[in-house]
Amino acid sequence: MALTGRTALLAALGSLPVGILAPSWTGMLAVNAPLSLAILCDYALAAPVRTLRFTRSGDTSVRLGDAAEVQLTVTDSSRRRLRAQLRDAWPPSSWPAGTEQVSSRHTLTVPPSEQRRLATVLRPTRRGDRQAERITVRSFGPLGLAARQGHHRVPWTVRVLPPFTSRKHLPSRLARLRELDGRTSVLTRGEGTEFDSLRAYVPGDDTRSIDWRATARQSAVAVRTWRPERDRHILIVLDTGRTSAGRVGDVPRLDAAMDATLLLTALATRAGDRVDLLAYDRRVRARVQGRTAAGDVLATVVNTLASLEPELVETDARGLSTAALSDAPRGSLIVLLTTLEAAPIEEGLLPLLPQLTRRHTVLLAAVSDPRITEMAKGRGTVDAVYDAAAGIQAQAERRSTAEKLQRHGVVVVDATPDSLAPALADAYLALKAAGRL
Repeated sequence: MALTGRTALLAALGSLPVGILAPSWTGMLAVNAPLSLAILCDYALAAPVRTLRFTRSGDTSVRLGDAAEVQLTVTDSSRRRLRAQLRDAWPPSSWPAGTEQVSSRHTLTVPPSEQRRLATVLRPTRRGDRQAERITVRSFGPLGLAARQGHHRVPWTVRVLPPFTSRKHLPSRLARLRELDGRTSVLTRGEGTEFDSLRAYVPGDDTRSIDWRATARQSAVAVRTWRPERDRHILIVLDTGRTSAGRVGDVPRLDAAMDATLLLTALATRAGDRVDLLAYDRRVRARVQGRTAAGDVLATVVNTLASLEPELVETDARGLSTAALSDAPRGSLIVLLTTLEAAPIEEGLLPLLPQLTRRHTVLLAAVSDPRITEMAKGRGTVDAVYDAAAGIQAQAERRSTAEKLQRHGVVVVDATPDSLAPALADAYLALKAAGRL
């Protein structure tokens, strides 16, 4: 039996003359027979908790930053009216700090054999699966002096998806893709291009593009035009090792890489290319393969990334390279989202680059810290000058690492979290325009 604050107040007021004999409020009830009888009757008239029935409905997925609503239907199958306070418990990360109590607690009244629907609004602060915990019900009697309390478990899972904030850049990149694919042609032969049409020769055209057979059949010199080949293979490799757990501002590096992955996936699938995904550190953490429809690919990638988290281990570069080579057919574009720190690159990735670049086009994208740029500009105080020296040194090391990668034929994109996704999309379009895809 649960006694309410109202019961304690009445007990104290009703037992003042014998307060010396019963210093505690429970003792006061013992010497106050009318109040004790009222409490027992109130408890007996409270609706039982164990016979309540619950069902759930509502959202099963939500993007990080948006709200999800989960309905809980409460059915009172007893013969007594239910007057209750209910707490629908979820993990703490289901709401911003300080808002859980308002969102998860409900007061309801349900007549016998009827039901009521409650709505719990979740605003998750982390990606991944959020599973409902137990429901706690406190059922009060008509007088509010006593209550029954019990618990129920009604399973429900809400998957929190990556926010995909870079989707605002998709329309402009699609416009550039249409211009590249429809209005302009690649006029030189090269790997990754396919024949488009014949047209008359104009001064400045590459003579290697002249179609001599077509020229022999007509009076004018004809040249072949080429356009970027469609249905190319793109493998996006996410490094989920310890460096991906580092935060740049309020965003983990892995989350920024995920956002860039989603924009590139949406753009490349619209271009007719096939996109696969591999997440790796010391073993394969996630893999998406064999999807062909553009909408299906993006939805599968989003769902796969939802529960992916960094692992606090050093990435096995040799294992990553082997997994990428096994997943990517010859002539693919391998997009590696990893760090640009000197030690992991020089000791792990650089020795393995020749076997990657020999068979594929490799693009490396890394998240840079805008704080380093701010530090490099600092002046005026001794501390600011030291910070500026550290920032300049860090920038120089990143440039040196990028140059080493470029000498091996790797395309390097180094950008802040907010600009990484559009910069990666621009690099993909540049490769298309150059006929390398």
